[in-house]
Amino acid sequence: MAPISQLNQIAPGVFAWQPGRDAAWGLANCGLIVDQDEALLVDTPYTPALTDAFLNAARTAAGPGIDLSRVAVTHANGDHTWGLQQLPGAEVLATHATLEHQCLEPTPRQLQELIHDTDPAHPLGWYFRKHFGHFDFSDVQVLPPTDTFTGRRDLQVGSLPVELHEVGPAHTVGDLIVHLPEQRVVFAGDIVFAGDHPSHWAGPLERVSAACRRILDFDPAQIVPGHGPLMTPEDLRAYAAYLDDLADQAHLMHRQGHTATEAARILLKEDRYPGLGLPERLAITLSTEYRHLDSDSTAPDLLALMDHAARIAWERSSAVTSTP
Repeated sequence: MAPISQLNQIAPGVFAWQPGRDAAWGLANCGLIVDQDEALLVDTPYTPALTDAFLNAARTAAGPGIDLSRVAVTHANGDHTWGLQQLPGAEVLATHATLEHQCLEPTPRQLQELIHDTDPAHPLGWYFRKHFGHFDFSDVQVLPPTDTFTGRRDLQVGSLPVELHEVGPAHTVGDLIVHLPEQRVVFAGDIVFAGDHPSHWAGPLERVSAACRRILDFDPAQIVPGHGPLMTPEDLRAYAAYLDDLADQAHLMHRQGHTATEAARILLKEDRYPGLGLPERLAITLSTEYRHLDSDSTAPDLLALMDHAARIAWERSSAVTSTP
């Protein structure tokens, strides 16, 4: 897949790599923080090719001789971590709980098989080809973090203070956010999605919303979401309100006896959240919320959740195709 983004400076010494493109899985935002002769990367892209493009841009922005061997990982999803193999020997900082999520996600080999060996005439095979078929996972090696923590970790990048705050479980069990108090920037990871419906695997939604409000308490000028364009505090407040409303709807329809997938279809028929991409991901987040409402402590089946989303996307695509 050809690189489709630039590394843009958003504050002194702070850069955001934003692949862009609406309604797309896997194109995650990454970051570079650089001051004096030190640097910190925030996440890596999905594949070696995308990571090489990001690193080439980061080396140009950082300047000659700056070592790019320290990475803060916001969570363990592959689209934020599978590029780590392009930084052999790097110090990789993450919450201790990221190790748990790494055991839940399909491996690169399994994802390749889902893309190429499933039946494209059925929803899951069709969906994986549509959203992941342009990525090459054949050479990806999944690396664990080298340094984990719980709670908070404070760093220095040159003269710049950097704060890592654990906010999971929320999107996943092991989320962290990166706060730059002097630059008033927060890298939010997948606590925040801009422009698309989120896909939350851990939950509950009240913890995701609480993490958003914790970000707002830092009084940032700019928020870098895990996916999508930069956000202002006003944007983030609107996003937190969406999460709160979605939680209310989940609780209501759970009481009414609807399944999570039925609830997703009802909300989509109502067009309750217009303008957001990947609406089928409501099935994933609502299923996660239902697990909490049912006091279900078993590990989530990520592939089953993807299948729920794929079936809704398939139905919606078929409806559009059949419309005269």
